[in-house]
Amino acid sequence: MKKQEEASRIEKDQKGQLKIFFSYAESIGKTAAMLKAAQGQQAQGLNVAGGCIGTRASQDVVLLLRGFDRIGPADKDGLDLDQALKKRPDLLLIDELACSNGQGSRHRKRYQDIDELLKSGIDVYTTVNVGNIESLHDTVADITGIRTWERIPDFVFDQADQVELIDIEPLELLKRLRESDTADSLLTAQQLTALREVALRRCADRVKRLAGPGQKSSFHTDEHILVCLSSAPSNARIIRTAARMA
Repeated sequence: MKKQEEASRIEKDQKGQLKIFFSYAESIGKTAAMLKAAQGQQAQGLNVAGGCIGTRASQDVVLLLRGFDRIGPADKDGLDLDQALKKRPDLLLIDELACSNGQGSRHRKRYQDIDELLKSGIDVYTTVNVGNIESLHDTVADITGIRTWERIPDFVFDQADQVELIDIEPLELLKRLRESDTADSLLTAQQLTALREVALRRCADRVKRLAGPGQKSSFHTDEHILVCLSSAPSNARIIRTAARMA
């Protein structure tokens, strides 16, 4: 029994660390923030490599990427998982956590690729938007009118070792979006403000979920909601929201 516990502890210690750079909309600067953070890790002696990174929208991202070795295609559309496992960098940079993989890939979703990398001991930095989180998809779709978000299970977000919120004021973001051709460029300041609130609340929810029984706040800052529903299909959306808040 002691040997099994020791083996389990070693395996846990050797697992890679996942850090998510999180925001409420496009063009806020998640990818640039991820690359700048990776530069700091590289300066400390870590072997850092770029996996799939979106470079089409930002010249700043292209310039930041020049300092890193690359693995696989020079864009965010694919990750050469086997090559990454073979080269085994200390830290791998992967955009768009919620993306689906193309035909012929070992896994259907990119977060599944990342899970395999983490299990092999490789640290990963990645990015995701609030609309990509499964339990918030309906809420974000109602705010934006956009229902094309790819999704990740909530546990992927909650079990990340670190989540860093990349945040700017909605009016500042609106100026950036007017110069872009993304779907978010059609959003209003009111919609962006609502998305920002959802993202902030989701970060707070994550902190509460990670807190142990002895770490819960005694200041009663959280809300308490009791929901009683049937399991009818028409209530599926409400049930997902209630489950997240439970």
